[in-house]
Amino acid sequence: MELISKIFAMAITAIFVQNFVLSRFLGLCPYIGVSKKLDSAFGMGMAVIFVMTMASTITFLLQYYILIPLNISYLQTIVFILTIASLVQFVEMAIQKTAPSLYKSLGVFLPLITTNCAVLGVSILNINEKYTFIEAILNGFFAGVGFTLVLLLMAGIRVRLEQAPIPESMKGLPIALIVAGSMALAFFGFSGFKI
Repeated sequence: MELISKIFAMAITAIFVQNFVLSRFLGLCPYIGVSKKLDSAFGMGMAVIFVMTMASTITFLLQYYILIPLNISYLQTIVFILTIASLVQFVEMAIQKTAPSLYKSLGVFLPLITTNCAVLGVSILNINEKYTFIEAILNGFFAGVGFTLVLLLMAGIRVRLEQAPIPESMKGLPIALIVAGSMALAFFGFSGFKI
C-alpha cells in the first residue's frame, strides 16, 4: 500500500505541483507554438510523454552504468542531449510513417523536442533527486503527462478564444501569454500541498 501512495504522490507532484511548464517554465516553445489546435497538441503531448519516459530510462542507465563507473559524469549534459536527439529522430520517423497529417501539423515543433529543455530537465532531475530506476521512469512519465495536460488545456482555451471578441492588438501571442500566465497562477495554488 505504501508503494501505491508513493506513486500517487509522485504523480500529483509531477503533474500539478511541480509541472515543468507552469512552475519550472521549461518547454515553453512547444507549449505556445503547438497549442493552437487540439489535435496537434494531443499528438505533441503523446510524443513528449514517450520521449520523456524513454529519455528518463536511458539516461538513468547511462549515468549509473557508464558515466559514473568511467568517472566521466562531467559529460552528462552532452550525453543526455545526444540520447534525447536520437529518441526524437525515432519518434519523428514513426509519426511520419504512421500519421503523415499529424507530422505535417506538428511541423517544426516535433524536432524541437530535441532542444525541449523540459525533456533534458526531467532527465537531470531524476539524477539530482537520486531516484531509483523505477522512480526515474515514473517521474519521466508523469512529467510528460503534466506537460500534455497543460498543452491540451492551453489548446482548448486558445480554440475558444478564436471565437471570442478580443481586441485586434491582443489576438495571437499576446492573449496566449496572458492565458499562460493565468494558468501558471492557477497551478501555483497546488504548490501549498505537501504530499
